Amino acid sequence: MFDFQLLKQDSSTRARAGVFSTPHGDLLTPVFAPVGTQATVKAITPAQLNDLNASLVLANTYHLYLRPGDQLVKEFGGVHQFMQWHKPMLTDSGGFQVFSLSATRKIDDDGVTFKSHIDGAAHRFTPEKSVEIQNNLGADIIMAFDECAPPLDRDYNEIALQRTHVWAERCRRHHTRTDQALFGIVQGGVFPDLREQSAKFLMGLDFPGYAIGGLAVGESKDEMHKTIEVCNGILPQDKPRYLMGVGSPEDLVNGVMRGVDIFDCVLPTRLARNAAAMTRRGRLNMKNAQYARDGAPVEEGCACYCCANFTRAYIRHLIVAEEILAATLLTIHNIHLLLTLMCEMRAAILDSVFEGYANTFLANYTPVKK
Repeated sequence: MFDFQLLKQDSSTRARAGVFSTPHGDLLTPVFAPVGTQATVKAITPAQLNDLNASLVLANTYHLYLRPGDQLVKEFGGVHQFMQWHKPMLTDSGGFQVFSLSATRKIDDDGVTFKSHIDGAAHRFTPEKSVEIQNNLGADIIMAFDECAPPLDRDYNEIALQRTHVWAERCRRHHTRTDQALFGIVQGGVFPDLREQSAKFLMGLDFPGYAIGGLAVGESKDEMHKTIEVCNGILPQDKPRYLMGVGSPEDLVNGVMRGVDIFDCVLPTRLARNAAAMTRRGRLNMKNAQYARDGAPVEEGCACYCCANFTRAYIRHLIVAEEILAATLLTIHNIHLLLTLMCEMRAAILDSVFEGYANTFLANYTPVKK
């Protein structure tokens, strides 16, 4: 049911084009998944997502467990039926959200006790509980429960890595649904030896796919790139590789260049709700006064609904007037850009011109300064 076909490996980089088959359709990789944290991609409808040719959406285990509850979602036919998205879906394990609640959670070798950010009620996640929740939600791809440690803390990563590996074994044993692919998550911070240890251990459990977790959480871009290279130099060629939580245009290009197949990130939707547009040359703050009388589209040459119909002046007007439509139009544009980049990179890999495509894109792109 879950089969990954590697169609083409770029001869100059690690970029690859493939097909990952799921019960709700094939994913043409490399692929980007917009994030629908609470069973909705913020500011747009499933129909609009479909019009953008999105093929994969991520939903969040922690948030759906708390509200409306995974049992309720199951009663309504699972997350696909509940949110009316009938293409492939992915759920994370809830681990990242739980561990981000540093002030209210307590970790032990069996699991994590934490307090809800909604009402302060106490809850507990174990590897088995995470799998059960994800079984109830019913996504095509689900994730093993892991501990996302601070990337630069060697001592903590050594402890967390062992816990993550034991939890991966427990998730593997507890998962029984054949219509869901359970991915293991490689951890180990920015430390090559720990990442190598993690990748090799998880390969021994023979997951149908592997995620690279614990990145884009405070390390440098160079450290992130080197860590991806270490992981993908070890992980099997015949399984999909998923880089979790990464979604700026330059990160997608750099990730594909280093052998990543699947990405997800809240960035395009979050930026849209904060008046920012992604473009092929960098990020634009559409609230700036310079756009007040600008008759150009958000990005020249963009074929999305926003750019085909509206001016920068109109978008800025909506933002200043605090109209909801601004978030919708910028979300459409930002997601369209990222999905278009993925399609272009896939085509460049298949046409044996990826290295030139990537170098040209990165040379013309100005990342946000931190």
